[in-house]
Amino acid sequence: MPWPKLDWETQPTGPLKGIRVVDMSTVVLGPLATLMMADMGAEVIKIENRQGNTPGDMMRYAGWSPTGDLGPIFSALNRNKKGLELNVKEEDGKRLLTDLIRDADVFFHNVRMAGMERLGFDYEAVKAINPRIVYVHCAGFGAGGPHEHRQAYDDLIQGASGFASLFEERDGGRPAYAPSLLADKTVGLFASNATLAALLHRERTGEGQFVQVPMFESFTWFNMAENLYGATFDEGDGKLGYTRSINPRRRPYPTADGFIGIMPYSDKQWATFFELGGRPGTMEDERFATYPRRTEHTAELYTLIEEVAASKTTDEWMTLLDENNIPAMRYNRMADVLEEEHLAATGFFERREGEHMGRYRSMRHPVNFSATPANTYGDPPRLGQHDTEIKKGE
Repeated sequence: MPWPKLDWETQPTGPLKGIRVVDMSTVVLGPLATLMMADMGAEVIKIENRQGNTPGDMMRYAGWSPTGDLGPIFSALNRNKKGLELNVKEEDGKRLLTDLIRDADVFFHNVRMAGMERLGFDYEAVKAINPRIVYVHCAGFGAGGPHEHRQAYDDLIQGASGFASLFEERDGGRPAYAPSLLADKTVGLFASNATLAALLHRERTGEGQFVQVPMFESFTWFNMAENLYGATFDEGDGKLGYTRSINPRRRPYPTADGFIGIMPYSDKQWATFFELGGRPGTMEDERFATYPRRTEHTAELYTLIEEVAASKTTDEWMTLLDENNIPAMRYNRMADVLEEEHLAATGFFERREGEHMGRYRSMRHPVNFSATPANTYGDPPRLGQHDTEIKKGE
């Protein structure tokens, strides 16, 4: 694909422009949260320490990159940020971090709190420097419980939250982790949302505060939103797991030449779908006649959909279903997504050229703001790239 000649924006335009975030988070959860803020215009100063064989955030080295330290995951999560190399165990580092906190709106990290206390940057110490600070701590587990001091990673949280057991419930086999850093990314969004809420409170009252975002509790909430299900009420059947979402036949359906996603929802859509598939009257069956009954008999219903879907090609189905206002989408493999027509039309994937990393593919911020659009205005930083700029500003 040719590289377009574009004039890249170099200044933020988003709704958080003017907000300063001092960010000591690493890996995925924290950087995703602060990326959301950076895309929306906040000045995010990413602090990294040069230690050992993998200096800085270890995600710099996950996957190949032309520089060796701007790996694909790091690049996706750290654009629009300024890079500062700092050792806060040293006096000069402590002094500079103190100066940054004094002028910051948010202090954000995922370091265990005992470590921050030893460094002298726990909440009370930071509040003494800047009483208006929003101090966000991404913890593994909430304070007060027996796991409070444990380390937490995506795999551990998927297993402990019950999420990995959904695969066991669905397939009858062994539990499994989702092939995605689902807990990290989900809790990162929780953290971003919590930070913005605390900033709104400060805007209204002038009061800063301590915000703890526990990974275990946040992801368990996310998992159980629909899966608490039969254990919600004392008089329920006690069965956890939403029957529709854990059904083993909930998957793309094979067509005559590929796969497709088909999701009739209203009574009319269901009836029309089966008419189009040569099965009129299917929805008159008492098992499927109402939404509650369909929920109880999801397995039988999905079996019928699979049989009907195989009768036509994907193109034939897409045409018929669109004409009849029945929700459907083509099944895309990962590589297909890069050329997907809607994403291409909306400019979701950007082709960029960075000073240090050459040509690369990036993703635009997905949320649209009519007055203060989020934008990409900076490539991911090399370790310590903005040291001189930041130190001079202090």
